[in-house]
Amino acid sequence: MADGTIRPAPDTGTAWLGLQGARVLVLGVGGIGAECARGYLGAGAVVTVVDRDEDRLDALEPGPDGTKAHTLAADLTEKGAGRAVVEQAVETMGGLDVLLHCVGINDRRPVLEFTEDDWDRILRTNLSTAFGAAQAAGRHMVEAGGGRIVLLSSVSGLLAHQKHGPYAASKGGMNQMMRVMAAEWARHGVTVNAIAPGYVETPLTAAYLEQPGVREDLVRLVPAGRLGTPAEVVGPILFLSSPHAAFMTGHVMYVDGGRTLV
Repeated sequence: MADGTIRPAPDTGTAWLGLQGARVLVLGVGGIGAECARGYLGAGAVVTVVDRDEDRLDALEPGPDGTKAHTLAADLTEKGAGRAVVEQAVETMGGLDVLLHCVGINDRRPVLEFTEDDWDRILRTNLSTAFGAAQAAGRHMVEAGGGRIVLLSSVSGLLAHQKHGPYAASKGGMNQMMRVMAAEWARHGVTVNAIAPGYVETPLTAAYLEQPGVREDLVRLVPAGRLGTPAEVVGPILFLSSPHAAFMTGHVMYVDGGRTLV
């Protein structure tokens, strides 16, 4: 597009990615996750999506050819849930080639206002669910001799955003956990990478962006002069999920309109 904005049509021109028939598990379908599920379907993948919100699962749009994703309702914060959903996805799809983790919450308050329970809740949701699912997927992929794991991180894993203490810690921890997994599994043909978006307009950020002055303040921090859209995160995620990224592992890819440059 002339303005550089990618419209929500990730289903066009994706054959070159080589994802036809790939078996993909998407965890979390709020905003970016839902758009990615549609992107995988458009690229010809077989997709299973997991979320604890059944309304979100029911609202998922099919792929451009009408193909629907398999759905599974599960609370990934429960111990053992990551392993259980991976095992079920493998059984449903006959294997697992790609795992995308998009589970996350934020609570924007100064560090001094958080309780230990608040800390535990955010770290368990954002980081522990990624560990459980990625470990289970990695175990299967190592045995199978290959696979792709992509974790949805954030620029907050690098930048010291105020009022993001536990969230930033969870994303920074995710980035380092991802690197260790990448180093351990690379010789087995398994790549592990992270995508770190800047501010993206999703249902999860809508209320915050509506607060007086928030949108304007955030846009001023982005060299591109605007916020991102979920569709603009899909392409990089599809690439990292594809055979073309076979020699790329342990990286955090920033999709932020230049936010981490300033």
